[in-house]
Amino acid sequence: MRLEILRSPPSLRMTTGLGMALAIHLIAIPAGAQTKAAPLETRSKGSPKAPVTVYEMSDFQCPYCRKFAQETFPGLERSYITTGKVRWVFINFPLTDIHPHAAAAAQLALCAAKQNGFWRVHDLLFQHQDTWAPLKEAGPFFVSLADSAGLSKPALVTCLEAPETLQAVQADAEGAARSGAGSTPTFYIEGGLLEGAVPLSVFRQVLDSVYVVKTGGKAVRR
Repeated sequence: MRLEILRSPPSLRMTTGLGMALAIHLIAIPAGAQTKAAPLETRSKGSPKAPVTVYEMSDFQCPYCRKFAQETFPGLERSYITTGKVRWVFINFPLTDIHPHAAAAAQLALCAAKQNGFWRVHDLLFQHQDTWAPLKEAGPFFVSLADSAGLSKPALVTCLEAPETLQAVQADAEGAARSGAGSTPTFYIEGGLLEGAVPLSVFRQVLDSVYVVKTGGKAVRR
């Protein structure tokens, strides 16, 4: 799958300075492309009733996405997701012009989601990115992850071969592009876009500010 990466205007960006204020913009939510083949519930973490929802638009072959997943996301999960403050949704945004295996990796993750194994495969793909990213053909390696993730290999292969799986990845990518994403990782947070593998301290500042707005002024307790 080849995808033209779109650039969004600067007005859609979320500022992250000390005086940051939440700005709500009328831009498309990435989840607008949800399909029956890839429901968001299977690749979400946190309570559906959480006051803040974050859509992570990511590419499994992107080294910056791996950095975020391994270094920043665990802290966010502990402080915001498990505490009920944030619901986290993963949206595939494979940059296939520079990452030739990204779409196939996204298909693998969506197929794992059908067996309730999305996050296990998510972690494995980033953990072993240096192994599969340079391969000429990554398919056999992807299928081999079924055992480590505790998935049915026959069911996984059947899903990977189904045309609707690639269509679901394409729908994700189109939804991410419509939301204004032009690089990975990009995060859609209640109307604003935060770009890049920003450090945990910056994410805390953003999420704390958004949480206060969404809850009518309640301070964040950790």
